Amino acid sequence: MAGSDDTLERLLTGRCRDPADGSTVSVETRSVVIAPTLAGIEAELVSALGLGRRLAVVSDPTTHAVLGERVERALTGVAALDRVRLPEHPHADAATVARVRAGAADADALIAVGAGTINDLCKCAAAEDGKPYAVFGTAPSMNGYTSANAAVTVAGHKKSLPARVPAGVFLDLRVLAEAPPRMIRSGLGDSLCRPTAQADWLLAHLLLEQRYRELPFALLAADEDALFEHAGELLEGDLEVMAGLARTLVLSGFGMTLCGGSYPASQGEHLISHYVDMLGAPTWPESFHGEQIGVATLSLARLQEHMLEDAQAPLLRTGPDRDAVLAHFGPALGASCWSEFAQKRFDAEAVDAFNALMVERWPVVRERVRAVMRPAAELEGVLARAGAPRTPQALGWPRAFYDEALRHAREIRNRFTFLDLAADAGLLDRDPLPY
Repeated sequence: MAGSDDTLERLLTGRCRDPADGSTVSVETRSVVIAPTLAGIEAELVSALGLGRRLAVVSDPTTHAVLGERVERALTGVAALDRVRLPEHPHADAATVARVRAGAADADALIAVGAGTINDLCKCAAAEDGKPYAVFGTAPSMNGYTSANAAVTVAGHKKSLPARVPAGVFLDLRVLAEAPPRMIRSGLGDSLCRPTAQADWLLAHLLLEQRYRELPFALLAADEDALFEHAGELLEGDLEVMAGLARTLVLSGFGMTLCGGSYPASQGEHLISHYVDMLGAPTWPESFHGEQIGVATLSLARLQEHMLEDAQAPLLRTGPDRDAVLAHFGPALGASCWSEFAQKRFDAEAVDAFNALMVERWPVVRERVRAVMRPAAELEGVLARAGAPRTPQALGWPRAFYDEALRHAREIRNRFTFLDLAADAGLLDRDPLPY
């Protein structure tokens, strides 16, 4: 599974070519090291980045025990250290970003030791203070290591915020392979959405003429088949398969960075996950982001398949108005959601024009979008081989609540997806939903 090693090297050295026009592309990240072990070379990896003489190492109790203590010990001889220890299970919210900034106030750079939440906190803190950062990953649980955005909750509304691109990303495969199985499955789930995210983004391009690029998906092509086929071996400690997952996560993050946003890796399936994060009950069992994405991806894949089977274009109606959005989400959160949703909502006049366009373009939409998809049954098989959750009930979510997420998740963000198309065509009015 060494298919994308050359892709990653070309990207880091500015020799990767965009399939659209042959131009070369590069990223700000200077070093990505994915190796069976990084033991003994941690200081060398960080020193090569020239981040400064004082470093803030950010971890929580779990990640400190897994890798943070080792990193701190290695860096003691090359820099002055500020040890920023967050509580167990830190939240990716504005208050915790402020806590990280305070702990790293005197440092020249930040060193994140962790996975999704700690990486997001550090990349946001680094961006706000204009400092560089690097990350030692502790789990292959998400694709945000190399992205220039972070999912952070602000006043109850989960948003994708601009963030700092890491100067270096260091992934010790033995550490990743020893991560809790649910975190490994989470990384697989976050990778599973490539087909649904690409289908959604391509839909917006073909119908609304939004910008779209093939590049981020070309970066992933060399690894996807083998990763999906051998998904079950991730839980058996196979370091070659783990390397394929690690490359996929890193390259997916770079794809977002190159596109100036999360478009190629975060569409309708992520809106569903964010909706659950925002409105789900705190008493429900904890679930990882990628587990949620895996379940939501299956729903999106089924919905997309269902809609594209019909040769007749779906005809839309006017979406919910401001009062309806506020009634569903509440005054404060509803106002924040409405500011996003209003930007893509069709009024009566716009619906008529859009429906005429739909009829004209639907044959091309069906052909183009189907070409980038994978069957929902195949995606479900990938999760099954890894023993990952495949239904909302498996995550502890009531089915009735999940149906509400399918209906209303589109309202939290200005991103046009098959959820918008389905809702405005009345395809989400059934109860229960079959997706």
